[in-house]
Parts: sequence; structure tokens; C-alpha cells
Amino acid sequence: MKFDAKELIIFDLDGTLIDSVPDLATAVNQMQRDLGREVFSEDLIRSWVGNGAQTLVKRALSADVEIDKNLDDDLFTKALTIFLAAYKEHACVKTKTYPNVGSTLKALHENGYKMAIVTNKPYAFVAPILETLKLQRYFSLYLGGDSLPEKKPHPEPLLYVCEKMGCSVKQALMVGDSKNDILAANAAGMQSIAVSYGYNYGEDISAFKPDVVVDDFADILESFS
Repeated sequence: MKFDAKELIIFDLDGTLIDSVPDLATAVNQMQRDLGREVFSEDLIRSWVGNGAQTLVKRALSADVEIDKNLDDDLFTKALTIFLAAYKEHACVKTKTYPNVGSTLKALHENGYKMAIVTNKPYAFVAPILETLKLQRYFSLYLGGDSLPEKKPHPEPLLYVCEKMGCSVKQALMVGDSKNDILAANAAGMQSIAVSYGYNYGEDISAFKPDVVVDDFADILESFS
């Protein structure tokens, strides 16, 4: 499928541009150890990533993707503080871009596309990661999960970026790896590309009706005229 008249491309971050799970796992397990609780495998923590820091912490405290409805509020508050401090120290130690991300972003930038990031990761971590991985030059704007009252899968962040970047929804495109990205795009009336390799809780991303699904990040270039 070819997209016409696109001016703005909005990217998710974790699971789309970068694999941040190794560093998130380090922070989760540091939190668990500080609380005197069991630690988890990186693969298990990978299955909990994608809905922001608060949800990740709650899943770790619940030891399950389904959050314990009786989770103690004070424990959660303490755990979140520990997690955020630990992640600040390890936000981009083992984190890396997925194959072909840098070259593809460079090509899109050189072709004149405006680019932004909308992630559910806390805003404070976005810039340091982009700077470490030398990706910040490509993005005019980025939002974290705590930047606005709503986060993905709500459409508000996508609509906000369109407004700030001076583009209509029809001129914009969402690229992401999870149902949160595609559901947000669908709710905004925005076309989308899904990557198949990220964090989507074992679900087939095509079930959420993206316009295009790619297995390699570089393949998104084929969708532009």
C-alpha cells in the first residue's frame, strides 16, 4: 500500500524504534530486590512492557500481566519511586535500536517528512535515550505517557501532535508495534503502519487493523510515494 500526501510521521518508541527491555528489566529487578521480592526473567518482563512505567511496576508487583486488584497503594508508590530511580541510572545501557532504524529515519528526514514520537514511557527518559542513540536530530516533537491527561490508546496524544505540527490527521501517519498504537490511530481517524517485531503481549498486531504490517523497519519506506 502506498500512502499519498503524508507530511507527518508519528512513531512509538519502545518496541518500534528501540528495544529497551534489557534496561527496563534491570530496573524492575532492582526494585524487586530492594523490596525483598522475587526477581524475574527478562523474557517475562518483556511480556509486561508497553503501557508505561506505572503499569509495568504494577505487573511486576502482581507477578503477572493481570494486575492484582488488591495491590497495596503504599507499596505501589514506594515501588514506583524505586523503579524510576533505578531506570534513570540504566535508561540506555543495553537499550539499542532495531535493525535499519537509523538509516530509515535518515532517509525519511532527507525526504522532508516531519517526524515526532508519542510514547507511553515517562517523558523524562525520552530525550536522554534519543541523545545516547543519536536519534534526536530526526524528531521535532515528542510526548511521553505523562505529557498529557490521556495516553495511548486514547487518540489525544496523536491529535495534539497534529495540531502542534500544523498537519491534519489525513496528512499524518502512526507507526507502532502494539495495539495501543494502532487503537490510538484508529480512534484518531489516522492511517497506521504496524511493525511485527515489538511488544504486543503475544497478540497478532494485524488483528487491530493497521493499514500496513511490516517485519523490518526499513520496509516502511516502500509505503511512501
